Amino acid sequence: MRVWASEAALILTLLTFGGAGSAQTSDLVSTSALRVCADPANDPMSMKDGTGYENKLADLIGEKLGLPVQYTWYPMATGFVRNTLKVKKCDVIIGYAQGHELVLNTNHYLTSTYVLIVAKNGPLADVDSLSDPRLKDLRIGIIAGSPPSTHMARNGLIGKAKAYNLFVDRRHESPTHDMMDDLEAGEIDAAILWGPIGGPMVKQDHPNFAVIPLVKETLPPKLYYRITMGVRQGEKVWQRKLNSLIRRHQDEINAILAEAGVPLVTDLGDAVLDISQ
Repeated sequence: MRVWASEAALILTLLTFGGAGSAQTSDLVSTSALRVCADPANDPMSMKDGTGYENKLADLIGEKLGLPVQYTWYPMATGFVRNTLKVKKCDVIIGYAQGHELVLNTNHYLTSTYVLIVAKNGPLADVDSLSDPRLKDLRIGIIAGSPPSTHMARNGLIGKAKAYNLFVDRRHESPTHDMMDDLEAGEIDAAILWGPIGGPMVKQDHPNFAVIPLVKETLPPKLYYRITMGVRQGEKVWQRKLNSLIRRHQDEINAILAEAGVPLVTDLGDAVLDISQ
């Protein structure tokens, strides 16, 4: 009888605590819609009008889950995760850097790097490293505080650089568009941008420029990053479901990225991948 009572107590404990834990986790994630946390003006990634490539990735995931996509819009700046994902207004951030403690990352679905953007038929068209002497004494656009700034300083390029703001509300200010407009106008000689931003911008609006992934910069800080989807900490079931979708539909994800013009590199950031086919 004592053995039976002990076993019954153990089963009751597992049901109570294990079952409750599972219920809590599943209850946080909507079963009626794919609820996406996104910036409404983060062109070319997410846009309120649905034209960003992250919008298209969300549509793909929603389709595979058999769920409509619903958005919670908030500027991608300080407080983004706290005011969207953490307060359970939405369940997934489509693009989030691997390893950030604010979210639980899925497996990465792309690896990209910072890129150098120059005139396609100009004298810098075959430059592939920031140590190239042809960049000396040129005015290069850079997002202030971004990792390439350190590489520019190391190579003596920061003195004449033009810096653009990093933390802005993109509904009112767009440093990346300002940089590309300045490049078109000849105000700067070259631009350095995060590849998943710069690549699509060039493909959509600046076809006379070339996008050169900076895969030859071997000194720190690294310029390549793996991009995942972000979910709430502790939601392992939801994370595994998204991991499975990413694994089974990576080719379709790649097709969306290729169409957008996102440059992909190897997981170690040392070579460019061709996803154009």
